[in-house]
Amino acid sequence: MGRLAQTEGLTDIQREILATVREFVDKEILPVATELEHRDEYPTRIVEGLKELGLFGLMIPEEYGGLGESLLTYALCVEEIARGWMSVSGIINTHFIVAYMLKQHGTQEQKDYFLPKMALGEIRGAFSMSEPALGSDVSAITSKAVPDGDEYVLTGQKMWLTNGGTSTLVAVLCRTGDQQEGVPPHKSMTTFLVEKEPGFGEVRPGLTIPGKIEKMGYKGVDTTELIMDGLRIPADRVLGGTTNRGFYQMMDGVEVGRVNVAARGCGVAQRAFELGVAYAQQRHTFGKPIAQHQAIQFKLAEMGTKVEAAHAMMVNAARKKDAGARNDLEAGMAKYLASEYCKEVVEDAFRIHGGYGFSKEYEIERLYREAPMLLIGEGTAEIQKMIIGRRLLEDYRSQG
Repeated sequence: MGRLAQTEGLTDIQREILATVREFVDKEILPVATELEHRDEYPTRIVEGLKELGLFGLMIPEEYGGLGESLLTYALCVEEIARGWMSVSGIINTHFIVAYMLKQHGTQEQKDYFLPKMALGEIRGAFSMSEPALGSDVSAITSKAVPDGDEYVLTGQKMWLTNGGTSTLVAVLCRTGDQQEGVPPHKSMTTFLVEKEPGFGEVRPGLTIPGKIEKMGYKGVDTTELIMDGLRIPADRVLGGTTNRGFYQMMDGVEVGRVNVAARGCGVAQRAFELGVAYAQQRHTFGKPIAQHQAIQFKLAEMGTKVEAAHAMMVNAARKKDAGARNDLEAGMAKYLASEYCKEVVEDAFRIHGGYGFSKEYEIERLYREAPMLLIGEGTAEIQKMIIGRRLLEDYRSQG
């Protein structure tokens, strides 16, 4: 098999894209990632490099100026980028969720207007569901959109908006209409395409991005709140042109996001394994490299197996989505397994480093703070297990 996390059945074009991305990661991301992360500095130069490579248009159809590649290609690129620095993969993840939602659900006018600019990275996307009083319970959102002539007036507060400051287009989920008896809450939600200026403060009348939220890890990328107070949005910026379809549109996008988070977990775990196996061969105790001690070999064996298993499940989930099949079960399993295994592989690499793993001079310290975000991003482990359990019961429903 050779090195871990190889993918069978790729085309020559896919292999060429991945080789280019890996080279970019090794030359442009890894040498500066830890320094930028410690400064919580947005990686402007790296992002510009990704734009030059065409990665912002990777999954956007060729007719709109993109590369027209598959979710699998995108996920494998994310895996490589997260191996270099997970925050960079977060910058492109929300962009692609919005691009995917536009491609799948947008009106022709919306596709023609947004997708060519998104493919070039001129328009950068973010999406917003969570609110301060809720996380995974999307059906309980309180942000409202009230029709007023040929516009809607949006009011409410959103939370955990990745790329909140740097994005120029945000897909925002709001409640449209009062809750009616007998009507499920998710059937009265609408996605709005909100254009804005980059930056913080009032970025358009009625819309404020207060500033960056300070985080334990996942630094560099800006995570923010979003406050709407009388924000007026034209009716032609309702995604798909039809109200009350927002929940389904968002969940479709989240399935792509969960494959992305799984890919990020795979990438971080791969890097942790690389650091652990290298250090184990350099560090000597009792007259020999610690890699020759059985206890360390057992740890490396477990780490390598987890990296390989998570990668295989992530690839399966991406291929299922590319085939046009329902993949909420596979995406949930991949996200759950990859994020949990990532945490465990990073911790084992941290243990292999001993006291040096606690030092900011060593890269593993950064990974140790980054891994926990994957446990909660795009739905917690508990949410994934609920999704998995329900889907398994559908498939194995008792006939007795």
